Amino acid sequence: MSKLDAKLLIVDDDEDVLLAAKMFLRQHIQVVHTDPNPDNIPMLLKNNSYDMMLLDMNFSRDATSGKEGFHWLNKILEIDPAIAVILITAYGDIELAVQGVKEGATNFLLKPWDNKKLLATITTTLENQRSRKELQDLRTKQKFLMEQGDQPYSHIIGESEAMISVLSTVQKVARTDANVLILGENGTGKEVIARALHRASPRKDEVFVSVDLGAISETLFESELFGYKKGAFTDAREDRAGRFETASKGTIFLDEIGNLTPALQSKLLSVIQNRKIVRLGSSKEISVDVRLVCATNMPLYQMVDEGKFRQDLLYRINTVEITLPPLRERQDDIPLLVNHFLDVYCKKYKIPKKKLHTNTLKRLEKHNWPGNIRELQHSVERAVIMSDSHTLQPNDFFLSSQQDKKGRTLPEDATNLEETEKMLIRKVVDKHGGNISKAAKELGITRASLYRRIEKYEL
Repeated sequence: MSKLDAKLLIVDDDEDVLLAAKMFLRQHIQVVHTDPNPDNIPMLLKNNSYDMMLLDMNFSRDATSGKEGFHWLNKILEIDPAIAVILITAYGDIELAVQGVKEGATNFLLKPWDNKKLLATITTTLENQRSRKELQDLRTKQKFLMEQGDQPYSHIIGESEAMISVLSTVQKVARTDANVLILGENGTGKEVIARALHRASPRKDEVFVSVDLGAISETLFESELFGYKKGAFTDAREDRAGRFETASKGTIFLDEIGNLTPALQSKLLSVIQNRKIVRLGSSKEISVDVRLVCATNMPLYQMVDEGKFRQDLLYRINTVEITLPPLRERQDDIPLLVNHFLDVYCKKYKIPKKKLHTNTLKRLEKHNWPGNIRELQHSVERAVIMSDSHTLQPNDFFLSSQQDKKGRTLPEDATNLEETEKMLIRKVVDKHGGNISKAAKELGITRASLYRRIEKYEL
């Protein structure tokens, strides 16, 4: 019979009880620690991560009130709210034991106990505890699925030679668990490719968790990616799973990975190597099973040469590399993309389908699109909103004819895009009476993304 994968602590002032319990339980449980002194409990919980604890109710000679037991029960649950505590008492005081359960204990045992009953109680408690954790994890994953489900990444659009090559690689790599690094300029569709890899993989029915590392400060990195225990810091009011834990069995997409500082690169490398995380404020390792997809628009190889990015981390994340072409190198796809965005936004804003004048399409194909597909998308959305005509003319797109020697439009164009986004967000939020959830859903972004934009534009 295999041992239960659990770590148990028994605290009782009766050395004979501790010895007998340890001799019996270590045959059935992986780790069993004992201690006769309750004053050692805080230190033991700090240095170890126990799944369960057996706690005596009375430690002073001839004491029967259980007052000491309640004191330590409350202390234990303050330190580790997730631990299962089974109270033990030698006096058969059922009312005392029931009161203990009301105050947070998981169960109780009466001394002297029968070994079979002891093992059955421990086994049942562990199963219930793990079922609760699985339910909590499931709810967290469902929340991510709901938030991510409406994102506008349903399919990849492109028939150009450059995109056919990309799609061929995606098809080959998707069915494996190889780590993938996606390179490309801003707006080229790196997250679209990451989601395509997930949808075509054996993990497609599990959660896809997207993390914008560029939006996470260094102080929040560990709590966001690895989670935290209640009380780990001032606002940690409950246990919370991090992004890696939430993505377990699914795919985690780490965007803007080139923005990580060397210290954070080291922490990430450790998790990728060991496939284990430790929640902030805990010492317990949690195994994670994730498909890792990373992306950046930064020159990682140059950064390695300059000592700004760890070479060993780069080797870990780029088993396979996919480089996305900028829109200016796949102009054959512009008509397809424009038509797709016209369908999306005319339907979204309940406007009869608009079409392009021939000269408009020629103008769009000649534009350099420094913001790539994202810029094209915003331009089409803006034209749909602002134009009263059924046929869109070149001037409906506000494209700048001025470009620098590198082929990038001057900042005025970016300013127009930001103003359009600002106007659109205000319009949709007002439409839903300030309801952020409904506004985010209509805009096709997460609540967190919408909050960031509202703060950015001071709306």
